[in-house]
Amino acid sequence: MNALKVLGGRGLREAWRTPDALLPTLLIPLFFLVVNVGQAARIFPTDTTPFLRGQSYAAFQLPATILLAASFGTAALYLVEEIENGYFDKIRATPVSRTSIALGRLIAEPIKIAIMTIVIVLIAIPFGVSVSSGIIGLILLVILAAGWATGYAAFLQFVALKTRSAAATNSAGLVFFPLLFLTPNFVPRDLLTEPMEIAATFNPVTYVMESMRSLILEPLNWANVAPGFLVVSVFVVAMLAINVQVVRSYD
Repeated sequence: MNALKVLGGRGLREAWRTPDALLPTLLIPLFFLVVNVGQAARIFPTDTTPFLRGQSYAAFQLPATILLAASFGTAALYLVEEIENGYFDKIRATPVSRTSIALGRLIAEPIKIAIMTIVIVLIAIPFGVSVSSGIIGLILLVILAAGWATGYAAFLQFVALKTRSAAATNSAGLVFFPLLFLTPNFVPRDLLTEPMEIAATFNPVTYVMESMRSLILEPLNWANVAPGFLVVSVFVVAMLAINVQVVRSYD
C-alpha cells in the first residue's frame, strides 16, 4: 500500500509540474462544446425542446465534453518515456509488487479528471447549465467521469506496455473519437436513424453519456444512472486486471 501511495503521488506531482500538458485536456473539450452548441442550439430551443427539460442545449452537450476530457490519459505517455529511458526497468527491479507498479500511475487520473469535471461544470453554469439532480448528482457525475478516466487511462497504459511506443499510444487515444460519435451525441437515442440507433445501443459509451445526461437534466433517477456505472465498473475492473497481468509478464 505504501508503494502504491508513493507511485500515485509521483503521478500527481508530474501533473502538477507540467500543467501545460493538461491544458489540451480542458481546452479541446470546451472547444467542441462551444462549436456544437453554436451550430445546433437554435435548432433545439429551450422552451420547445422536451428532451432539454427546460435547460439550454449546452446542458445536453455537457456529458460529451466531460467524457472527452476524461479520455486523454496522459499517464500512459509518461510511462512510455520511462520505458524508453530505462527507468521503468529500474522500478521493476525494486521489491515492489507488480500490482502497485501497474496501478500506481493510474491513481492520478481520476483525481485530475474529478477536478477538471468540476471546473467544466462551473464554466458551463453561465451558459444556462445546472445539475438538476443536486449536490448528490454532481458527486455522482464526478465519480462517473473519474471512473471512465481510470478505465481509459488503463487502456492506454496497456497499449504503452505492449508497444513501448509513444506513437502507438497516441494513436490508441484516438479510438475514443469514433466511439463518441457513435452515441446519441446531438439528439436522444430515439431520434436517431435506425442504423445509428443500433450502433449507439451496442456502444458502451452511450450508457455512460446517458447516465451523465440524466444527472444533469433531471432529478436523481437511479434507473437511468445505474447503466453508466455498470459499464464504467466493468471497464475499470477489466482494464486494471489486464494491466496487472501485462506488468507481471513484462519482459
